[in-house]
Amino acid sequence: MIIVTGATGKLGRRTVERLLERVPADHVGVSVRDPRKAQGLADRGVRVRQGSFDDPASLVHAFEGAEQLLFVSLDRTGEECVAGHRTAIDAAVKAGVGRILYTSQMGAAHDSRFQACRDHARTEDLLRATGLPWTALRNGFYASSAMLFLESARHTGDIALPADGPVAWTGHDDLAGATAAILTEEGHFDGPTPPLTASAALDFDTVAEIATRVTGRPFTRTVVPDDAFREQALAHGAPAPIADLMLSIFAAARGGEFTAVDPTLAELIGREPATFGAQLERAWAE
Repeated sequence: MIIVTGATGKLGRRTVERLLERVPADHVGVSVRDPRKAQGLADRGVRVRQGSFDDPASLVHAFEGAEQLLFVSLDRTGEECVAGHRTAIDAAVKAGVGRILYTSQMGAAHDSRFQACRDHARTEDLLRATGLPWTALRNGFYASSAMLFLESARHTGDIALPADGPVAWTGHDDLAGATAAILTEEGHFDGPTPPLTASAALDFDTVAEIATRVTGRPFTRTVVPDDAFREQALAHGAPAPIADLMLSIFAAARGGEFTAVDPTLAELIGREPATFGAQLERAWAE
């Protein structure tokens, strides 16, 4: 059985859908905090069990019978994130999981400027220490994050953000398809995968050009000093740790941490990944 955590989230939900195109529903299980939100999956024959990263025993129960576990990283940072991941990994070991697949990120490294990438590196260390077969899915930076940064520009026409560098913005749909392919071809990757990225890395100067082309409206790119960006974020109600986290993405991008592009994602899904322009057009049509 393949068990998926976070199956009501953006990536987990899409991955389950792709899995159901490949294997019978009774070969798939999900671990979710609130089973009511996964009732639709239960109705289709997927095994649904409650599992909370704050309740180790519930995870052991939810992971029971897993030949493979897709462990979707938590939406937390720092020690709180790593502690939750440690709980899940320990539960997987206790449950006798055959292989753990973890949604890591391109640029995962202990010396990354971006906290989340440092958390991913520490989690990969925990996986390595289990002695179990494991795969770290080095996912490209989610394009949905770029859409959040562009939300104000969508209305003003001015992409006013800190200095950046090229980022391989990658879509959830494509990553879900690749994840399902890996899960149904056990042992395809051992340890970290190559970067699972879109076919191009773009800075926000290029994004402005793409937005202009997609919408037919002019978009400009204004570089905001880091300190000013942080103050603006705080003024709009962002807690200081979140403001610092957002700023660190730009620092990491300037350092080239998200520049790599690789053909592996295209090979896994059997086509070129969605372009940023296509993703922007779809997001802004909603």
